[in-house]
Amino acid sequence: MKNILIMGASSGIGLATTKLALERGYSVVAFSRSVEKMTLRHDKLVKIAGDARDVDHVRGVMSEIDVVVQVLGVPLNLRAILGPIDLFSAATKVLVAEMQNANIRRLLCVTGFGAGKSRSSIHPLQRLGFSLVFGRAYGDKTIQESLIEQSDLDWTLVRPGVLFNTKASGRYRVLTEPKQWGNGIVAREDVADFLVQQFSLQTHIHKSPVLIR
Repeated sequence: MKNILIMGASSGIGLATTKLALERGYSVVAFSRSVEKMTLRHDKLVKIAGDARDVDHVRGVMSEIDVVVQVLGVPLNLRAILGPIDLFSAATKVLVAEMQNANIRRLLCVTGFGAGKSRSSIHPLQRLGFSLVFGRAYGDKTIQESLIEQSDLDWTLVRPGVLFNTKASGRYRVLTEPKQWGNGIVAREDVADFLVQQFSLQTHIHKSPVLIR
């Protein structure tokens, strides 16, 4: 079975993906600045605290990894709305370089509906509010996506809609064509299900699907 590195594993989609990957028999390295918050225990789980923007920290977790999942987030507060954000792009510059150095090919990166080319699919009535609240974060996520697209990795960009903590439904849609794209809701556990499926599938390499119910 493959060894999986999950960047941002301590909460949200990262934690859901960690749990599901372990359930399905994968070995997981959980990497996060706040990994001490994880109460999860498993004989195939290694927890490592680190900063995704720190080259030495990231280089130190690349050994014997087959698949990398990058799930980064910033808290939705006044600083995120008004202040500069470069977490996504800065961490991705480090990650792409270190994956290439370690000859790791497969990268699954969770961004969001509204990042990159999907921004033009936001309904005109939603764009102003979206830009005011999420504009800085999603501007940096757009840079993040561009860095990954320009790499020679076997990447998939995953753009979930509005996230909820409901149980997995198994009925989510994977929209690969721009004409299909639109916002909607999706459970974090459903996003995790899609990610774990992609550990062994080649169906969405160099694609940027939108995930909604």
